[in-house]
Amino acid sequence: MRILMVCLGNICRSPLAEGILLNAIRNKKLNWTVDSAGTSGWHAGEYPDQRSIRIAAQNGIDITYQRSRKIVPEDFENFDLILAMDKQNLSDLKTYFGTNENNDEKIRHITEFSTLHSGKDIPDPYYDDNGFEKVYRMLENCINGLIEIADDH
Repeated sequence: MRILMVCLGNICRSPLAEGILLNAIRNKKLNWTVDSAGTSGWHAGEYPDQRSIRIAAQNGIDITYQRSRKIVPEDFENFDLILAMDKQNLSDLKTYFGTNENNDEKIRHITEFSTLHSGKDIPDPYYDDNGFEKVYRMLENCINGLIEIADDH
């Protein structure tokens, strides 16, 4: 399974999601690949936000090696699942890649896999220093749900 996590700038939410999923993949010894990207190129080449780095580190996860990048057309071919952090990212991805039945199966909202947050957006914590802990916990729940679904198949 090849999974791409996507948010707006690829410095807060999607790097955290990538780090949390990579950690889970290692723990479960799954043969999965994960990456992250942004729908904008505003932060291309930059490290994740220091607050994302900090909350990840507090949970034993290193995301300091990641660099922001903008989603590219090849991502649709290279990934089995593209997970958007919020409804706007989901809409942008469907506009970018086009809408059809195959895209609807591949491009999904990450909270579809959550037991607690289904249908909710993962809020962008960029302007809220206190939001990073909440975002981390929400993502952790979504990723645990994703792993459970994969284990059932």
